[in-house]
Amino acid sequence: MGDWELFLQEVSWFLQPGESFALGEAQPWTRGSIEGLPELSALFASATLTPVSVGGIVYELLAWGPPDGRRGWLCRPPEDVDSGSIPETHRRFWKLCGGILERFGEPATWWTNQDEVLTADATRVELADVLADYAWLWEGDGLEASINPDEYYAVAVEANGNLTLAHRGNGRLILFAPDHAFAGVTPMPGSPPYSLLTIDEVPDLAAWIEVCAAAWRHQ
Repeated sequence: MGDWELFLQEVSWFLQPGESFALGEAQPWTRGSIEGLPELSALFASATLTPVSVGGIVYELLAWGPPDGRRGWLCRPPEDVDSGSIPETHRRFWKLCGGILERFGEPATWWTNQDEVLTADATRVELADVLADYAWLWEGDGLEASINPDEYYAVAVEANGNLTLAHRGNGRLILFAPDHAFAGVTPMPGSPPYSLLTIDEVPDLAAWIEVCAAAWRHQ
């Protein structure tokens, strides 16, 4: 069974009844590595890339592992984005991969249950509006959200609406998670338990990518 068939077997809802698709030829990874992200770079280096078009939308299926233990990501193609408003780490990522939409054979990571991971669509979430809608989380204690929403952007969007945020300048990572059961997180000073959180052992965007990529390589 090929990678696309394995993907559809697990992510059965992705292809709608009667929807057509076209597969390109599977090929080894040739796009190189990302400086400062050795785990992700090693994961990419071991990947097989299969171009996929569904309903006229172009995707790339990245997969790796032995025949009886394949796993992978359905991704957007690389993004041609010249934006100074996101960290260099993310811009380098986009040159190789446009972000992750679905996964199969998934280990437990901070990317579990995410609808968008490192995609351009995630960055378009209007964080100021989200925080305004949830202002009641702080108002009951006479507080306000402790971040400037203009300084952060979403790097992942969870199915239930939780957001993973990165600082546009230094890549500092925080969660906005009003609906979570995460372990290993700490509320930010002046924030209720189900609002703005830091991940105890994952301080920034690069660490978040590396921790997740390592799990995909080794678990």
